[in-house]
Amino acid sequence: MKDSTKLLLFVVVFVVLYFVPLEGANLQKAILEAFFMLQEYAREHVLFCLVPAFFIAGAISIFISKEAVIKYFGAKANKVLAYGMASVSGSILAVCSCTVLPMFAGIYARGAGIGPATAFLYSGPAINVLAIVLTARVLGPELGLARAVGAIAFSVIIGLLMSVFFKKKKVTDDELIIPETSGGKSRNLEQNALYFLTLILTLIFAAWAKPKDAVGFWNAVYNIHWYLTGVMLVVLSVMLLSWFRKEEISDWVFSTWTFAKQILPLLFVGVFVAGFLLGRPNTNAGIIPPQYVATLVGGNSISANFFASIAGALMYFATLTEVPILQGLMGSGMGKGPALALLLAGPAVSLPSILVVNSIIGFKKTLSYIILVVIMSSLAGWVFGAIN
Repeated sequence: MKDSTKLLLFVVVFVVLYFVPLEGANLQKAILEAFFMLQEYAREHVLFCLVPAFFIAGAISIFISKEAVIKYFGAKANKVLAYGMASVSGSILAVCSCTVLPMFAGIYARGAGIGPATAFLYSGPAINVLAIVLTARVLGPELGLARAVGAIAFSVIIGLLMSVFFKKKKVTDDELIIPETSGGKSRNLEQNALYFLTLILTLIFAAWAKPKDAVGFWNAVYNIHWYLTGVMLVVLSVMLLSWFRKEEISDWVFSTWTFAKQILPLLFVGVFVAGFLLGRPNTNAGIIPPQYVATLVGGNSISANFFASIAGALMYFATLTEVPILQGLMGSGMGKGPALALLLAGPAVSLPSILVVNSIIGFKKTLSYIILVVIMSSLAGWVFGAIN
């Protein structure tokens, strides 16, 4: 952080502490509510939801090379395979709207078509294990499923439309060919697949929420989910001892810690701010009166969904922070449709990413991309709100 930025931050904090009337009952209530929401999040969502997801993200960054994913987006790649890979890349990469930009610039500069490239650009931050699990866990399984399906479908549709609107970029370099290298790894493809499957199942079982109905499959799994989690951890331990070198495990742990220290502070700040501004769901204890939120994004009108999409496209959501913010908004009157619209537009697009994308593909393509994201998010939110 630059010294000028630090100075500005110090000045802002000083002005806030000097002038804010802390003796006000509403302000004190909102501050207390922010801590309540942060405590609730720490108790319910961190240990058995975020921690396993961080280990998955760390494993992805160490044991799945970006080059192995990028090679499928070249101009000579099979189109079905290219769009298929692009549409699910988020579940592999687990990156935010800004982290995906260097990879997007690289594959576009090396000859990737505008269609697969923009599909990758949208999907990268829109779909990842952490965000989908948190969305389903905190905001409900319907929104979690709608977010996953919508993001995958949008990435393909947006990519196809962009390829129709703009002619294929002329390839001036040879197609990027990335040779397969072992990198000293001692596992085959099947072993790596089983390893990632075990990690994902550990996360799923550990985060398994108690269903409303006391009968049925979901409740049956809930009754034994800790036993299933234990089995997965035993299997994982055997894999680590048998298939992994100490250096690989050390790199995995370090990468996991890197994700945690980057994301957790931002997540906690997001939770705290959401609690302060809007309070926990159904408490109406935040500093912003709930009727203000209901006026703009309440109900399921086209304008409410459009406003949510526009706001999401301009805001920057650090990874996972959109979930607690939306939790507070929904508790203050935000409709399910606008919530989905913001979920589909917000994490995938932000003002910083818009500026960078404009420098890579130009103003017309960038504007078209943003318009497609906003319109499709608004329509999807409106349809989702109408049937829920």
